[in-house]
Amino acid sequence: MEKFVIDGGVPLCGTVVPAGNKNGALPILAASLLTTDPVVIGNVPRIRDIDAMLALLEALGVTVAWTGDHEVTLCAADVTSEAELDRERAERIRASFLLAGPLLARFGRAVMPPPGGDVIGRRRLDPHLDAFAALGASFRHERDIVIEAPTGGLRAGQVFMDEPSVMATENALLAAARTPGETIIGNAACEPHVQDLARMLVKMGAEIRGIGSNVLVVQGRAELGGCSHAVGPDHIEIGSFMALAAVTGGEMRIVDTEPGDLRMIRLVFGKLGLHTELDGADVLVPGGQRLVAARDVGEYKAKVQDGPWPAFPADLTSIAIALATQCEGSVLIHEWMFENRMIFTDKLVLMGADITMCDPHRAIVNGPSRLRGERVDSPDIRAGMAMLIAALCADGRSEIGNIGQIDRGYERIDSRLRELGGRVERVLSEPEPRRA
Repeated sequence: MEKFVIDGGVPLCGTVVPAGNKNGALPILAASLLTTDPVVIGNVPRIRDIDAMLALLEALGVTVAWTGDHEVTLCAADVTSEAELDRERAERIRASFLLAGPLLARFGRAVMPPPGGDVIGRRRLDPHLDAFAALGASFRHERDIVIEAPTGGLRAGQVFMDEPSVMATENALLAAARTPGETIIGNAACEPHVQDLARMLVKMGAEIRGIGSNVLVVQGRAELGGCSHAVGPDHIEIGSFMALAAVTGGEMRIVDTEPGDLRMIRLVFGKLGLHTELDGADVLVPGGQRLVAARDVGEYKAKVQDGPWPAFPADLTSIAIALATQCEGSVLIHEWMFENRMIFTDKLVLMGADITMCDPHRAIVNGPSRLRGERVDSPDIRAGMAMLIAALCADGRSEIGNIGQIDRGYERIDSRLRELGGRVERVLSEPEPRRA
């Protein structure tokens, strides 16, 4: 096991090149199952969740080869209808369930072990299964979830999501793209990574209208071809680096972003006093900012609330909490999507933050707080980054354990932080002493 040792109090300054979007790369890799032709994917982040997905695909029979530092070539020509997911690998990541759509559309059957992922609250599979049912499939839930298409394969039709689930929308897109005819997906998620997947499926031969909206019209094909596609920049990572610069007082340039993906992030962070500028596709964070939370009209408490795109991303809620600890004023953080995401705030309180949990979905953060170094563990990807942010602006030394969680979503985060001036070291953890 490894841990991070952080000495805080140093401004992070310099230039950051954002990694490819983790949540975009995973369904894009899954799409390789839809064709027997080679697929070349660029700007793939080198993180643990990607390694887990590639291992799953290889176990199914997909040929996987890294052809560049961030480029991978996949070919699923040798995958057969008898292929089944490796249970142990599938249970490592939530995104393993993204293989259901391609397997079902191509082979008419998918046997899916329960997926893994962050323990941030209940994460329903019903929208996925409802989407497959709307395309004619049936399923039964035993030890695994067995999904089967009707004789002759899936049938194009009307899909309406009972919630705008990102992964369920992606699964519906993957299945519909290789189902001949017109499928309409209503109440669809429209996050940047959903849009990125749709653009790749168009390159493979599907016709998709409404990309970026909550109604997607898919003209599926009986066969899809290979393509080359580069994963878009990760707006969650960009938001994380914006917050890192702000709380440490550093000046930072984040290059080659998609400014349209950052509108709500910049707006919400602006209400927390974090000012940013655009220089073409680059985001500039001026140094030495005084972070003051702006109160709403009528002197009401500032509020940060996540929601489906284009609302503030749920994956940045933990980051917003860490940022708010360094803002003058009081901020209500409302995470309505996942009831366990904010449980980690007790670790920030241990570091000196003034946070009051109102209920599992709401917390009030009063700042600024002078944080101090402590020993904490990372329960999930985004909480781990929030603790890194807190540690880098805290007085003294912090230790963060269970950093494999952070490595699942942030590529080489320790070395990249060192390049910006952060004092972060990755060291082996000492084994816990045995109790008598």
